[in-house]
Amino acid sequence: MIPDVAEALAAHSPFANRLTKVWKHYAKLARRQQVACFRVYDHDLTQYPFVIEWLDGAVYVSEYLRRHGMEEAQHEQWLAECRAVVASVLAVPEENVYLKERRRKASRYEQYEKLDLQKIERIVPEDDLFFILNLSDYLDTGLFLDHRITRRMVREESAGKSVLNLFCYTGAFSVHAAKGGAEQVVSVDMSKTYINWAKRNMQFNKLIDDKAHFFIQDDVLEWIKDLPKNSFDIIICDPPTFSNSKRMDETWDVQRDHVPLIKKLLTALTPDGVLYFSTNCRNFVLERDALPTDRIEDITRKTTPFDFEGRLFRYCFRINR
Repeated sequence: MIPDVAEALAAHSPFANRLTKVWKHYAKLARRQQVACFRVYDHDLTQYPFVIEWLDGAVYVSEYLRRHGMEEAQHEQWLAECRAVVASVLAVPEENVYLKERRRKASRYEQYEKLDLQKIERIVPEDDLFFILNLSDYLDTGLFLDHRITRRMVREESAGKSVLNLFCYTGAFSVHAAKGGAEQVVSVDMSKTYINWAKRNMQFNKLIDDKAHFFIQDDVLEWIKDLPKNSFDIIICDPPTFSNSKRMDETWDVQRDHVPLIKKLLTALTPDGVLYFSTNCRNFVLERDALPTDRIEDITRKTTPFDFEGRLFRYCFRINR
């Protein structure tokens, strides 16, 4: 049943009022900073457990899995009404609002599983670059909005440098590094889907260079074992919080295992090299005393965009050898 918009707004007035308030605030900041993609709403109201992102005219809505007590048909109607509210407040056609249910995953790599049969892609800008988003097939769209400041930092430091992007996802950091004039960019991820996606992003921005940009599908933790010393000027590493993927020999836990990982990556850096290490582990504590350097800067706040202030559960560190 297609909901009446006026009735939906009245039935979900707390949600509509909150969304109207935050949309007005964030849209104004986005225009001022010339940001085309930003997060509008992030579980602001307990009874409306959504993440809502504005993607240059499209709206992506993901619902956190919860015990809502509704029958399936009732829940579908509730979602349809909420979708109508989102479309009305953000002034877009309902067909431009893409909704997914966000379930808890045992592994980051389970997010590769397709959710729909029809592929819906959209090209969105970030600074003077463009990225391919998939709004239908996967839980994540292909661009993590919380790292756009970090990507800009990497780009500004990349001229003439060799850059390694581990757990590269769809290669946004790699594209920024290439645009910044990196001499070499190596992107590594276990997923063939994501490696191909990263290649497409590089190609779309007319930056592809078979002699300078390399895309490697492999288990990152195995691949780095053969990394020679002093081989990269910049390394970006954003590992999953936890993984028990069948494609890995052992489980991975970022809190338990980050020290040996960072130690290995520091040896692969050139003497003046820098490691950007980030994690979405909510209770993460960097074990500074166990690392062979004291040149560690917590850049979490510095790299937090306006639309994530006060609601970003990720950490980011700039670590020099």
